[in-house]
Amino acid sequence: MLQGTRSWVFPGNPAILSTGVVGGPFEKKGNLTADFDQFYDDVWMGQGTYEKANRTLIEDAVQIALEKQSLQKSDIQFFLTGDLINQITPSSFAARTNGIPYFGLFGACSTSMEGLALSAFLVNYHGARHVVTGASSHNSATEKQFRYPTEYGGQKPPTAQWTVTGAGYAVIGEGTSVTVPTPRVTSATIGKVVDMGLKDPFNMGGAMAPAAVDTIVGHFQDLGRDSSYYDLIITGDLATIGRQTAVEMLKQKGYALPDGLFQDCGMLIYGENQPVQSGASGPGCSATVLYGHLLNEMKKGTYKRILVIATGALLSPLTFQQGESIPCIAHAVSIEFM
Repeated sequence: MLQGTRSWVFPGNPAILSTGVVGGPFEKKGNLTADFDQFYDDVWMGQGTYEKANRTLIEDAVQIALEKQSLQKSDIQFFLTGDLINQITPSSFAARTNGIPYFGLFGACSTSMEGLALSAFLVNYHGARHVVTGASSHNSATEKQFRYPTEYGGQKPPTAQWTVTGAGYAVIGEGTSVTVPTPRVTSATIGKVVDMGLKDPFNMGGAMAPAAVDTIVGHFQDLGRDSSYYDLIITGDLATIGRQTAVEMLKQKGYALPDGLFQDCGMLIYGENQPVQSGASGPGCSATVLYGHLLNEMKKGTYKRILVIATGALLSPLTFQQGESIPCIAHAVSIEFM
C-alpha cells in the first residue's frame, strides 16, 4: 500500500465507473463545451443566492454520475467532497439532500484529487463498494467571499485567475467488477503544506507552484519513475504564471518536462477571447477538466497514463486580513486506462 514516504499504490486498480460534469454560462463559451454533461443558463441556477447555486451544481453533477451507472443513492457507501465556501456549506447541504454517508473535505482547489485519492483507498482496501467523490466552485460566490463582489467591478492584475463555475463528480468502484477498458486509479501521492511567504491573493498560481513541484518530485521519487512513464502530467489550476514557475523549478530539480507533456487545467477550460487573466482556478477547475475532458480523451486513446496534480491555496479571508502568507498544497493521482 504505502510506497516511499507519502505515496499509495492501489493493486486493485479502483475504476472510475461514471462521471457527472456541469458548468455555468461562462464555461459554456469555453474550449471544452463538448465534455460537459449540462450547462445552466445563468449563474443563479434557479436559486436565490450564489451559495445555494453552488449546492445545485453538486446535486446535479452527482445525480448525473449515478444515472449513468444506473445506481441509486442507497448503492453508494460514502460521499467525499468539498468546495470553497465558508465551512464547505454547499457540500454539506448537498450531502443533506442525497443522504449518503459524508466526508467533508477542504483542500481548496486541491480537493478533487484529495477526494479521489481517499476514495480509491477506501475502495481498494474494501472499505466501500462504491464511493462518489468530486469538487465544485462558483465564481460569484467565491469572488464575494475572497475578493470583491462581481457587482463591484474592480480591476484585476494579469496574475489573477477566474474561478470556474462548475462541478465534476465520479463514481469510484471495485476494479475487479469491470471487464472492459476503463480509467483506473493506480496510485496517489499526498502533498505537504508548502509556504514560500507569498501574500498576494491575486497570484494564486505563483503561490501554489512550489507545492505542485514538491508533490511531483515526491511522486517520482516514491514510485521510482520519471516523466516518461506518463502521456500527460497536468496540474489543476496553476494557470499561465504558476505553470511557468513550476517549469523552472522542476528544471532546477533535474526534471525538464516537455511543453506538450506538462499542461494545466486552468489553461485549457477557457478560450483566448475570454477575459480570465492568467487562467482558471477553483476546485471545480480540475474536477470538471478531469472528469469531463481528460477521461474522454483517455477513452478516445489520446492518453493511456496521466498524472493529475490538483493544487490548493489554504488561505481564508481572515488569514489574509491578519497579514498571513499563503500556505499551499498539492495532491497527485495517477490514472491509467486499462
